[in-house]
Amino acid sequence: MNEGIASEVSLFADKVMLMRRIQSEEDQAGLHRDLDRLQTWSNNWILEFNPTKCKVIKIGEDLIYSFLPQAVLALRVGTDGSSLQEAEEVLQQIFEYSVNTSHRHFYNQLYGGIDEVTLAASWLIEALNTNVHTYEAAPVFTLVESFVIGRLVELFGWLDGEGIFCPGGSISNMYGMVLARHHTHPDIKLKGSSSTRPLVVLTSDQSHYSFKKGAVWLGLGTDNVVSVETDTYGRMLPQALRKAVKEARERGGEPFFVGATAGTTVLGAFDPLEEIADVCQEEGLWLHADACWGGSAILSNTHKHLLQGIHRADSISWNPHKMLGVSLQCSPFIVKQKGLLQEANALSAPYLFHQDKFYDVSFDTGNKSIQCGRKGDSVKLYLTLSLHGLRHIEERVDTAFSAARYLQEQVSTRPWFRPVLDKHQCTNTCFWYIPPSLRHKPETQDWWQQLGKVAPLVKERLAKAGTVMLTYQPLHEKQLVNFFRMINTGVPAPTHQDMDYVLQQIETHGADL
Repeated sequence: MNEGIASEVSLFADKVMLMRRIQSEEDQAGLHRDLDRLQTWSNNWILEFNPTKCKVIKIGEDLIYSFLPQAVLALRVGTDGSSLQEAEEVLQQIFEYSVNTSHRHFYNQLYGGIDEVTLAASWLIEALNTNVHTYEAAPVFTLVESFVIGRLVELFGWLDGEGIFCPGGSISNMYGMVLARHHTHPDIKLKGSSSTRPLVVLTSDQSHYSFKKGAVWLGLGTDNVVSVETDTYGRMLPQALRKAVKEARERGGEPFFVGATAGTTVLGAFDPLEEIADVCQEEGLWLHADACWGGSAILSNTHKHLLQGIHRADSISWNPHKMLGVSLQCSPFIVKQKGLLQEANALSAPYLFHQDKFYDVSFDTGNKSIQCGRKGDSVKLYLTLSLHGLRHIEERVDTAFSAARYLQEQVSTRPWFRPVLDKHQCTNTCFWYIPPSLRHKPETQDWWQQLGKVAPLVKERLAKAGTVMLTYQPLHEKQLVNFFRMINTGVPAPTHQDMDYVLQQIETHGADL
């Protein structure tokens, strides 16, 4: 982010705050004074965030996660308030010791840097400090959310639908489960589920853990979440799904929900949505598409084929805060059947959702939500898409895929790297690094066990050096020991040189293993 943009973003936040109603000239003077100091600090924060000389994270021998707050941060709450100097010191420490997720070499999770437009939108949302539960409290945010949801309905190939912005993809997936249950057994809302057969959720053995967590929260029980077998690439097998449905019924259960995944967390797999939709249609099951990670492919003409069949889903979750650089959190959920969100969740509390208001109460979105307090996250996505334009957003997605493709080629051809799969699917690239001590040796069970220790050791060294932050994991379902998982996102735009640097850093920090 250049200095001009940083200055404009900070000035934007200044103007937003000054739009608020200040009661006195003294209050205004104090606000101006504090904003001047905050603007200087935030400008420095933005300008210093991305340069390659900065570390991804600051960890040394005297600074370990387990005692970070007590050892480093000057945290205190007392009878008297802190001075502005003390507050600035804490702010600086928070910045200095936090993970720099906008660093070029932060690849640790399914998100990355923050776009400057969405940063401005986030400040706007915080400054206005309104709750998107009723139209009277948040008229503009309500209309923006309605517009954005309408565009997403079209984008994913539906003729009609509705939706809501949620606090993360896990909650979005739970919305799908709640609506599927209400669609199947609407009486559960009033009478509970004691009179029904055990309701069964089916999802792939590579799906996100939120489906099991949703089963806990909804009282279904994790024993009633069936893990459906996947192929080598981690894609759900439609024939295995059909078999699992049959077996669940034979055990006395009632399958009602299939959670397909468009971009799994580890391997980046896209389930075959068309074939899964066929099974769901034949068996009378609700199909939810968890597109939290891979859903951004819908914005790319080159890669949207990965989502073929998503228009047949009954509900979809997507996280623009992952690949697109929209600030956390931004998680729209859409459903094809209009009115179902209201039917499943509305309780119409008379002190908030009055039915005799002076406007159309259908705009009171809080009645569709499991939350009362809800932020205006739709504004961040709207401004990102509208100010940059869909062509630029498509370039972001394509650049991330290009970097993943290049990295896949490199780990397939360099002598001491080995890919987990012979091709990448989303922008996940999974691979092993074979250190000197394991080279030219028989690949016995013990050899693989030793190889599984390499990724954790190298990750620790990279973190302490502050050069690269990436993750690793085993895949027990596939009998795979720990391997590196590299995630490319659209912000900052990854390059082939970045990929080379990551591999060079792994080799450097693993050279003595």
